[in-house]
Formats: sequence, C-alpha cells, structure tokens
Amino acid sequence: MIDLRTLRDDPERLRVSQRARGEDDTVVERLLDLDERRRSALSSFESLRAEQKSFGRSVSKAQGDERQKLLDRAKELAQQVKEADAEAQRLDQELTELLRTVPNIVEEGAPAGGEEDYVVLETVGTPPTFAFEPKDHLELGEALGAIDMERGAKVAGARFFYLTGVGAQLQLALLNLAMEQAIGYGFTAMVPPVLVKPEAMEGTGFLGAHAAEVYQLPQEDLYLVGTSEVPLAGYHMNEIISDLPRRYVAWSSCFRREAGSYGKDTRGIIRVHQFDKVEMFSYCDPADAHEEHLRLLEWEKEMLAKVELPYRVIDTAGGDLGTSAARKYDCEAWVPTQKRYRELTSTSNCTDFQARRLSVRHRDGNGRTRPVATLNGTLATTRWIVAILENHQQADGSVLVPKALQRFLGREVLEPVAK
Repeated sequence: MIDLRTLRDDPERLRVSQRARGEDDTVVERLLDLDERRRSALSSFESLRAEQKSFGRSVSKAQGDERQKLLDRAKELAQQVKEADAEAQRLDQELTELLRTVPNIVEEGAPAGGEEDYVVLETVGTPPTFAFEPKDHLELGEALGAIDMERGAKVAGARFFYLTGVGAQLQLALLNLAMEQAIGYGFTAMVPPVLVKPEAMEGTGFLGAHAAEVYQLPQEDLYLVGTSEVPLAGYHMNEIISDLPRRYVAWSSCFRREAGSYGKDTRGIIRVHQFDKVEMFSYCDPADAHEEHLRLLEWEKEMLAKVELPYRVIDTAGGDLGTSAARKYDCEAWVPTQKRYRELTSTSNCTDFQARRLSVRHRDGNGRTRPVATLNGTLATTRWIVAILENHQQADGSVLVPKALQRFLGREVLEPVAK
C-alpha cells in the first residue's frame, strides 16, 4: 500500500507511475479527494466530541428549565457525534479499499511500457553452437529417464509431471547448491508452509491482478502459494523487528494455476502448475532497499555462473511489474531449441508497499516505528533444468553436468537410459 504522505506531498509521482504501468492516473484525484473528505470528517468528529465533553460539564451544573434545555442539546450532540464518527469511518474504509487497488510506485529509472518494453542491461556468456540438431529439454529428459510428462498428466492432469531418476537428483542438486550459496552469505534457511491465510496472500499483493493465478481451498479459507515470497513476507506480519537487514532463504513447492496461458508452453516443464524453488527474501531499511536489490541480483548472477549458462539481465518495464514491485530485474537464460532467452530468475524491490499492508515495522533513529522494505529474488527453480539440459547436451543425447553440480550428483555426465 502506498504512503498517503507521499501522495499528498508529491501526487505527480504517482501519476507518472500509473502512466508507466499503463494504469489509470485519474485514481490520484480520487484518492486525494477521499483523503481530504476523510480528514475533514475526522476533524468534524473530533470537534463535536470535544464540544460534547465540555457540554457534559455544563449540564452537571445546570438546574431546572436550563438543565432540560441543555439535556436536549446534549442528546442532539450525541447523535451528531455518532453520525460524524460513522461518516469518518465510512470514508476511511472507502479510502483504504481504493488504496489497496493501487499498485506500488514504480522506481525512478525503470522503463515505461509493457511486456516487450524491457531494457537489456547486460548479456553474459555466448549461446552454444552445435554441430548437430539440438534436442529440446523434454526429448532429452525422456531419453535420460529424467522427466515423465505422460504419467504426470495421467495422475494429476495437464501441466503436471514427474521428475524421475537423474531428473529428481538434478533438481535436488540444483536447489541444494542454491541453499548452500545463500546460507554462505548469511541467509537463514527456511522451509515455510505452502498454505497461507488470506491476509498473508492479500498483504503481499497476490489477490488483486494475480488472483486468477492462485489456487484457493475455500473450505479451509487457505491459499496455496505460488512463491515462498508470500509466507516469508508474512513471517514478521504485525511485528516490530530490529537488526536489519533480515535475510531468509526458503525451499518450497509452489503452485500456479497458469490462468490465461492456454496454448502457451504446453510442451515440457517450462510452464507448469507445480514446481520447486529456492527464494531469497530480505527485510531492510527503506533507505537501503535500492542497494539491497542490486545485491540480490548479483547473488542470482553468481548462481547462474555456477551452472554455466549463457544469460542476459533485463530491467522489466512498468507495465509488466507485479502489483507490489517498484522495480524488477529478470535473468533470462538462452534456450537453444527456442532460439531465445527465457526467464529463470527475477528479483523485485517492493519498497515498503507489502510491509504497510502486513504491518511489518522497525524503529528509526528517532525511535519512531516505520514500515520496513521487503525484497525477493529467485535463486533456483525447476525451470532451470530446461536450460541446463539444452545448453549442456551432446550429440549422443547425453548431457554434461556443470562442475558445481557434480559433487551432488556423483557424476560428470548424464547418460541416456536403455528403453
């Protein structure tokens, strides 16, 4: 949720942000109007209540007819106070509801536009060239005995799969390497719940524009998380924390409905309903959030280097940002058979947007409580297997294991299995 003081002091900043996202900038006027009317109603309520208290002392001293007149006026005042209080509360609720529909303010310097208006910040590594026709990750995975889509669909439906044999081992190796790296940098390891209450899901911003992506269990009033960002953001909900930054790294299964993606990436494990992920999450002082964001990006790049993938870093445009993100950097790895880069990691600076909704605060230098900033970043997911298999494949259908993963897998090469 955006800061009302920021809105009052610099409404043009929100207008620019809304335009960068392709959103309606007239919401600024509606917010300012509601805020003014709410403050006016609150002022009227407080003035009437003060008069009511003062009037009560006069009634206690009055006698006879004068006392009755004062009692009648006191009754009128009581009704006016009640009505003024109701109006102030109504406007406060209306303002809060409208505020919750407004996405975070885009960070200055982020590109404007939609999904295709990103800016490439750097390209690392060279896409491989093959003296043979490269196979895609599913063909390789089936030959290696690593991926079984057919039985995944049989048991759970479309966009579900089994990782089998070396496929399961490869994922465990990848995620263990990611956890090891983060722990080495001082992150606290976490295995969070994958079912959360509505206030955690809504507080992180996933029940607005992204609500169609979320699996809900209505009977229990719980949601399956699409990222462990959600339970990590809720970990300190309604708390005042100290010793910033607080950094956590979580390993969890994630669930997404992929609503609206009919016909997209139906082959293989690029766009699926269930996958595993290692996610970094940081609570920090808002003044340090920009630099913390760059640190998360560097840790993602370090992990990509360990698995020897060519990739590029993009600065995501405002219209492609999630509700809570003020800025987002994606790392996209080269996928040879698609002849294009595909997202493997993203890191978002959510500034104090989520913390305001979840009431996560810290004490500033003057002892006052202020919302913290929250940031998140992917360190490894199941989708990485796609890029690893395709970029490291050999002519005979085998796949070279990146050196950093060999000690986890106990082998240097993944060999096709006999049918």
